[in-house]
Amino acid sequence: MIDKTAIIPVLEQKLKVMPVGHGLDMRTYKRNRSLVFVKLDPEHVDVIQNGYEQATYRHIELSKLRKLLKTLLKKEFPRSTKVRLYSLGEFSDEQADVKRKTI
Repeated sequence: MIDKTAIIPVLEQKLKVMPVGHGLDMRTYKRNRSLVFVKLDPEHVDVIQNGYEQATYRHIELSKLRKLLKTLLKKEFPRSTKVRLYSLGEFSDEQADVKRKTI
């Protein structure tokens, strides 16, 4: 569990050191909404939004990810104070729809 105010720097750091092809899954405390980040190459990621809205943002530069992430956090996690961050390892499309236990 990571405080929502500290998640952006933590996520940026994890994406920098993460191997290409691996993913991160960010979920609310209740685990009912998520953002999935997949590292395509050293400078680009895909973002899969699965919550209030369903969307996929393709080939986002790491330098522009901060602005997109702020927008998505306001949209998907408006009242959350804590978020969960899971490492998915080698990413496949089936992992985007993984159902986690909800509270």
